[in-house]
Amino acid sequence: METIRTTLVENFGGMAQNLAKGDERFSLDEVPDLSGKVAVITGGSEGIGFGCTHTLLKHNIAKIFCISLRQEIADEATKAIDEEMGAGSAKKFVWLQCDLANWPQVVETANTILEQTDRIDILINNAARGIMTHQLAPLSGIDLHMAQNHMGHVVLTSHLLPLIKKTSEAHGTVRIVNLGSNAHQNATSDVKFESVEELNKDLGPNGQYGRSKLAAILYSRYLAKHLTAAHPKILVNATHPGVVETAQSSVHIHEPYPLMGYGMSVLLKPFKKTQFEGC
Repeated sequence: METIRTTLVENFGGMAQNLAKGDERFSLDEVPDLSGKVAVITGGSEGIGFGCTHTLLKHNIAKIFCISLRQEIADEATKAIDEEMGAGSAKKFVWLQCDLANWPQVVETANTILEQTDRIDILINNAARGIMTHQLAPLSGIDLHMAQNHMGHVVLTSHLLPLIKKTSEAHGTVRIVNLGSNAHQNATSDVKFESVEELNKDLGPNGQYGRSKLAAILYSRYLAKHLTAAHPKILVNATHPGVVETAQSSVHIHEPYPLMGYGMSVLLKPFKKTQFEGC
């Protein structure tokens, strides 16, 4: 029964959240004051990412650098921020267009951020290609899930790391959060990350996504072991947000599963977490 309860709480919203024990509950209202702090978030203009952006702004973050692909989505986020939080709030929201699968562009974007701030207190590696069919990144020829969901974030984190280290030394605790998923269990047991040939093997939509999330979890464990050991004020975690109502689960799921995807987009809709519960 405990396993069932935990599974429901971790994955679903609404009534399922009432099953969480008191010491397992966390309200976004409990986020402390973030005055003076600076955050970087990928995919921060929609879905779970916008839930994070909204929460950080609500708690007085000084600036957020949001990295995403689509101008129109970023414009909608900017409009929503100003309408809900007051004119001028969106000035703290700095949008940078970047394709995480284009690693030279990721380096340029990281350098742009470094030119515009002298601290980074929070890094949320959130953006991801969801459960979709096998494709290769145009520039690198690497599986698009791995190139975007994992490797793009490694490039970004690596280039921001010197400033993250300085921030932890000068201002205290810094957090790096990598969005994982319990879908990592869909990665096949023979995954070893040993070669390009292996990475480009088509594991199917669930396997592709799961492998990239397994990589994010292992990367988090690596950073926590090696980075935090040398810089104890840098905290690194991976998180499973659950089944959340986002474009991934309501729209993109139909790319690999035109009919079966309705099980996720429609039938599961009443049980999904909201973007804020996922955040």
